[in-house]
Amino acid sequence: MAALWWAVIFSGFYHGINPGMGWPLAVSAALMERKTSALPKALGMLALGHFIAMIGILLPFSMMMFLVQYEIEIRVVAGVLVILMGLYLLINRRHPKFLARVHPARLALWSFLAAMAHGAGLMLVPIYLGICAIAENDTGHLAIEQLLSNNISTAFIVAATHTLAMTLAGGVIATVIYYWLGLKFLSKTWFNLDIVWALSLVLVGAFGIYAALNGH
Repeated sequence: MAALWWAVIFSGFYHGINPGMGWPLAVSAALMERKTSALPKALGMLALGHFIAMIGILLPFSMMMFLVQYEIEIRVVAGVLVILMGLYLLINRRHPKFLARVHPARLALWSFLAAMAHGAGLMLVPIYLGICAIAENDTGHLAIEQLLSNNISTAFIVAATHTLAMTLAGGVIATVIYYWLGLKFLSKTWFNLDIVWALSLVLVGAFGIYAALNGH
């Protein structure tokens, strides 16, 4: 269980470091407005969009009435979906064109769409289902209402924890570049995590399947 929660946190750090999740937009917004307060505001909007995307993916799984009966099967299917998403991103290396059409001022909307398009929320599903796993000797004693209540709460906690880690990681990078390094440094040292991102989805999906089949 501790390992799963650390996975939630570290995946958040990883999303925050990835430029594709939007921290360069926060730096750009702050430089254009020429206000120090614009940077945390932009990061807040990115965090909001990311959080909504995480909840949009996790919440339907938390409300599955048949989660008790088909827990392992659902976790395996979730793992397969994450692997397929990773393989798709490995094959299709082009970024979604619709992201470029979103106005820069709508950072929350952009962050939501980027997280959905890159499978960021999907990455959390196998981890989340592992956290919500039910011990075999408890399945006959838990009322379904209590199960749903616990799972919905867990979905919000997982999404909030992940988003906080993402915002901290991206915020540190954005702050360093905004105050000290500048966009010129960013243009010279741009790093692309597309391949690493896709491979990480495959690894998380494989981990989710392994954990489900081995009772973790």
